Amino acid sequence: MTQTPEIMVDGLVRCGWAGATPDYVAYHDDEWGRPVRGDDLVYERITLEAFQSGLSWLTILRKRDNFRAAFAGFSIPAVAAYGEADVERLMADAGIVRNRAKIEAAVANARAALEVPGGLSELVWKHAEEPAAGPTTLGDIPAQTPGSKALAKELRRHGFRFVGPTTAYALMQAIGLVNDHVADCWVRETVAGLRAATR
Repeated sequence: MTQTPEIMVDGLVRCGWAGATPDYVAYHDDEWGRPVRGDDLVYERITLEAFQSGLSWLTILRKRDNFRAAFAGFSIPAVAAYGEADVERLMADAGIVRNRAKIEAAVANARAALEVPGGLSELVWKHAEEPAAGPTTLGDIPAQTPGSKALAKELRRHGFRFVGPTTAYALMQAIGLVNDHVADCWVRETVAGLRAATR
């Protein structure tokens, strides 16, 4: 990945990673870092980040519609009710990543989410970080932070799986708990405004 912002053919400066494919451009411009609230929506992002572990995020992006179909639109109560037959069905689904440990974790995480006092979204958003200066390059962005370690620890305490500090930080970046768009990226100020409006 490029370590500096880059100017795309449309004249907009973006984070260096966003120029790799049209899929990344769309995800970067329209989703990454924008605040996501709601238990099912946060559960979806936790699930996708867990499935991404060890893989390219592009693989997950391109299979996202298949994941949504396979996991009942990421309805927490629906997935929490999945049994062994559903796990086997998912293991046979070529449209998703067929990793038994991750599939079983997704079901276990849905069950754990049902038990979170106040809801999953509220738990996760307690770990939103205060606005900070934008990173100059992608090299300035950490893989994990004290905040992501605390979030991972709390999620695990509630019974979640596949939520280590690096995965937790990717979640924080994706759903707007931090704003890691580089300083010159055209999306950064939009995300900053949305975060301010939802705090």
